[in-house]
Amino acid sequence: MQIQCYALILSMIITGSLSTSLDMAVSPVVHAPRGEDAVLSCSFTHPKQQDYSGSITVKWLAREKTAEPFFRCSVRNDSRERLSDCSTPSGLQYSLDGDPRRGALSLRIRALQLINNGTYYCRVELDQTGESLQKEIQLYVTAEAQILSLSVVETSGPDGPARILQCEAEGHPLPSVTWLSGSSGPLDARAPTAGPGPYRLTGSVPYLEEDVFTCRAENRLGGAERRYPPSNTLWITLTAGGVLLLLLLLSGFTCYCLRRRGVCC
Repeated sequence: MQIQCYALILSMIITGSLSTSLDMAVSPVVHAPRGEDAVLSCSFTHPKQQDYSGSITVKWLAREKTAEPFFRCSVRNDSRERLSDCSTPSGLQYSLDGDPRRGALSLRIRALQLINNGTYYCRVELDQTGESLQKEIQLYVTAEAQILSLSVVETSGPDGPARILQCEAEGHPLPSVTWLSGSSGPLDARAPTAGPGPYRLTGSVPYLEEDVFTCRAENRLGGAERRYPPSNTLWITLTAGGVLLLLLLLSGFTCYCLRRRGVCC
């Protein structure tokens, strides 16, 4: 009976030591705005880390847990060398934010874009013990709504050719698109179509040349709007018309003066 108790205690000690041999802590979700830097926080601990003399290999994967690492580096735990293999020139997008010899595995991503949004995996491997561990992090890149383009497009339908005004918007969360008419106010537009890409959509309304339209894109972070025809186009048209009218008036005045002097114009 006493032997069985000792065996049970020994089994619990062995099992416990194995289950806590390598541990990892991550920030499960990271939110960051487009254009700024983000740090995906990741660290590990090992009960024998002070005495460990093997290599620590850091790997970062994206999208799939079995994907090829897009960033990796390795350093000997008992070395005092600079992290040449784990440092990245400032011009590149990814770099390690810390020292693996101190348990720091965090990844810095510079100048975030919407394409960086998604799932990442932090992985550490210890070659001397054969241990490895990997955990998941979700990066949520936010972007204020913006209008990418606003233009007239020729389409064909059951009633023949038609012209529509098309507005392409982008943002994360995905924005809503609304329309205003200079003559009639808010418009009932077609349901926006998705793409290209998960963060863009396109809205459209029938186009009438004699009207002025406003496309408005909004999400919870902000919004943007654009007019068609652009206000500067209207200004150029009015300015050109004014110059032409002025030239006609000057021409008429010149002719009047010449006729007063008996000269035919």
